[in-house]
Amino acid sequence: MKLFYTLFLLISFLSTAQITGTVTDADGESIPFASIFIKDTYTGTSTNVDGIYQLDVKKTGGYTVVFQSLGYKTNEVTVSIDKLPFELNATLLTETTSLDEVVVRSDENPADRVIREAIANREANRLKGSSYTADFYSRGLMGMEDVPEKFLGQEIGDLDGSLDSLTRSGVIYLSETVSNIAYEAPDNFKEFITASKVSGDDRGFSANSAESANFDFYNNNIDLNNRIVSPIADYAFTYYRYKLLGTFYDSNNFLINKIEVTSRRPNDNTFNGIIYIVEDQWTIYGLELTTTGQNINVPFIREITFTQDFTYETETSDWVKRNQNIVFSFGLFGFEGNGRFIANYTNYNFKPEFDKKAFGAEVLAFNPDANKKDSLFWKQVRPVPLTADESREYVKKDSISAVRNDPKYKDSVDRVENKFGVLDVLTGYTYRDSNENYRISYDGILDLGAFQGFNTVQGFVLGSGLSYSKGFDEDYNQSFYTAVNFNYGTSDDRLRYDGRISYRFNRTNRRSISLSGGTEVAQINTSNPISGLENSISSLFFERNYAKFFERDYARFSYSEEVTNGFFLNGSVGYERRQPLKNTTDQVWFTQSDVDYTPNNPLFLDQNRLGFVREHELLKVGAGLTIRPGQKYQSYPDQKFNIVNEKYPTIRLNYEGGFAASESNYNYHQISASIWQNFDQGNLGRSSYWVNAGTFFDADGISLIDAQHFNGNQLRYKLAALNPYGFGLLDYYDYSTNESYAQVHVQHDFKGFLLGKIPGINLLNYDLIVSGKALMTQRKPYFEVSAGIDNIGFGNFRPFRVDYVRSITSDRNYGAFVVGINFGL
Repeated sequence: MKLFYTLFLLISFLSTAQITGTVTDADGESIPFASIFIKDTYTGTSTNVDGIYQLDVKKTGGYTVVFQSLGYKTNEVTVSIDKLPFELNATLLTETTSLDEVVVRSDENPADRVIREAIANREANRLKGSSYTADFYSRGLMGMEDVPEKFLGQEIGDLDGSLDSLTRSGVIYLSETVSNIAYEAPDNFKEFITASKVSGDDRGFSANSAESANFDFYNNNIDLNNRIVSPIADYAFTYYRYKLLGTFYDSNNFLINKIEVTSRRPNDNTFNGIIYIVEDQWTIYGLELTTTGQNINVPFIREITFTQDFTYETETSDWVKRNQNIVFSFGLFGFEGNGRFIANYTNYNFKPEFDKKAFGAEVLAFNPDANKKDSLFWKQVRPVPLTADESREYVKKDSISAVRNDPKYKDSVDRVENKFGVLDVLTGYTYRDSNENYRISYDGILDLGAFQGFNTVQGFVLGSGLSYSKGFDEDYNQSFYTAVNFNYGTSDDRLRYDGRISYRFNRTNRRSISLSGGTEVAQINTSNPISGLENSISSLFFERNYAKFFERDYARFSYSEEVTNGFFLNGSVGYERRQPLKNTTDQVWFTQSDVDYTPNNPLFLDQNRLGFVREHELLKVGAGLTIRPGQKYQSYPDQKFNIVNEKYPTIRLNYEGGFAASESNYNYHQISASIWQNFDQGNLGRSSYWVNAGTFFDADGISLIDAQHFNGNQLRYKLAALNPYGFGLLDYYDYSTNESYAQVHVQHDFKGFLLGKIPGINLLNYDLIVSGKALMTQRKPYFEVSAGIDNIGFGNFRPFRVDYVRSITSDRNYGAFVVGINFGL
């Protein structure tokens, strides 16, 4: 069957105006991802995994076709074509290297000499392609093998027809992109996608793009979660050892140095493999470099291999990247798979004439009909042929998609999935109508997403909810949502409920409005510094009820949208009736001899102070403006994806006020501002900071609820990493204020820079994270510092982080360890 598909593909290629054929080695084995191009032009392509290629040629005549692949001698074939299509097969011989051209000095490794020159010329070579336009093609494929039928008791299914029912293997993602790209140094980029195809999804748009595929090894670092050091980075000798395997002359008589690259430390942020450097020009001729999941700190990734191929253009004296291939494998909890992404660059123009409107905040846009191209169109524009397996995949998935998009099929699936089971009373149930795009859901009483657990005010809290959502298109871009949530406290014997109605206008500026109201139990610090599960464990196991609550009857109207690119506006106005709550239970599973539950109201604060919540009513108004300078974005036909520009900080301005209170002293005004930024420090890791300051007006007698609270922590465990914008040892309410305040948080993640260089420890693949924090209020300033080890665990399971936090305030000078467990709860 595979032979049949291969022959069918060859016949298909021969039916169009192309040069087509196969590229093999001396033994007749196919050579995947070989570069093929017309000499002295930017017209080119590459072979697919089966060694088949098709080269876009419109006219007959004489051509010199160049066949090139790393590890093989370049083969130039001159042909006279009098009829199209034209079949041209090629054989590449293994490249032989020698050390005859190498001048050996006893005091220097010859490979080091080449790399030093490449480093010295790195920036100049990076800027050679300072502006250009080109055509771009990308294809991505991901497959899975031996997928388990169940995971954590849940049926996996066939993943929308992707998996074979017997082998539990198959292609889960296959997509293609054709686009026009434009670049102007240093950071102007624009891509216009003319065609996009996703297997099995006739409405989908491929995630492949030129910008996401732009891995430039002339940069010091390659961003792969960790910043992986390029073999020709300014500081590369700190990370790599080099060995000259030999030299050879290419078809343009350039001397090419073939150099083996080896990491000095196994789990450092590095590559291993081969890099080819052109003598005298010190440019990259090609590379084949591999890194691992441990190197990039993504444990479920096994390996990622990059292959890039460059060719010399005599007209511009430039070395041009023709092809890039990324091959990877992954595995986690029994899910195994692999994939590849190929990128092909053609029709370069290194002398474009850009006008002032050529570039802007929009870096990617789509032809509205990009996903409506038929198979004939793709046969004509696809520079890299499909393999037999890929062709079968498109046929299979498109057939399945046609069936599954049929209204009768959707109804039949809904009838099966809408069956109510006995356990659904506990776990939840959803009724769907896929044709009318609505669903009705019941959350069940074991809904982990709404878990509240135990607290001393309500006892054990049982919660659930009902919701209805309606999409006015198949992708829910414009949508309506309404829900009612209720919970029952076993100790206070109260049933409380609230509801919400919201409408989203689109996913471009994401304008939305909502109306909500009801009765709820809320933490006094409404940013919830302690989660329901954390408080449950702390209370029942250690008799420490850190979370403090009040009851709120409320009705609120809210609005938000991105008013223009990088400017986000939100506001709310609502009525609130606040009531104090008291402990109703002293239940504990493990009694502590020296600890008792503390009252919920009043709060016991330091320095013999008490904090009270008294019953009152008020109107509460809030408004906020978030500004992201330099924000870029991608425009899809149905939505907008924002890209934060790390060169600039994000700014947030906020107003909050209380009006028409039942007692006038509860009225107040507060203004605040925040500024934060995350940015790369090259091989040193990543840094971040957050600065927040504000002040109150006419707020001398406001409620404790409306004071400014700070995200403290009194636990020695967290079901997440410590909040980088919170404090590790600060009591939850001791520093709450109704006056002026300011806080500063600075953090740096070394991303393996330090621990990756210590023998023995570098095998553990840990990360070191340090931070410093300061808080200024009307009291004495509070300071703390911390150092933490992240990525602790074994194998691919590394959810733990341990921080040592030290308070260095004069009357609070002590330290403690805090263990974080990153389960996302």
